[in-house]
Amino acid sequence: TPTDQPLVSVKDIVTKHWAKYGRHFYCRYDYEAVESDGANKMMDLIRERFVNGDLLTVDGDDSGIKLVKAEEFAYTDPVDGSTTSKQGLILGFEYNNGDPARVVFRLSGTGSAGATIRMYLEKYEQNETNHGEAAPVMLKSLADR
Repeated sequence: TPTDQPLVSVKDIVTKHWAKYGRHFYCRYDYEAVESDGANKMMDLIRERFVNGDLLTVDGDDSGIKLVKAEEFAYTDPVDGSTTSKQGLILGFEYNNGDPARVVFRLSGTGSAGATIRMYLEKYEQNETNHGEAAPVMLKSLADR
């Protein structure tokens, strides 16, 4: 910054960026030492009901958040081209105002010591008046859904 100009803070840069492009809120929750059979059953339930099921039969609620897609993702190694399936389940949502959101479930460590379920909550927020909120506050309605 030139000496005759005021310093620009990171907060100023981020706030300006959010005003122009919107903000993505994100939280990750880890549930460790979960009984492996129960963790696998939970993933199977999500897979059967949402990924392989008919989303039109999913009941709505008062939140105004609609489930619009569900998918299972795989990882393809860019070096050797090998593909690993069942890497996680993604539930895609849409808020009444059209803003997208998603919940991702990943399962790891399903050995004899239990499993870890990782749940990622992500939401795009276009409304500038909400950009200063804490992520858990902005993601609560999605988590409750």
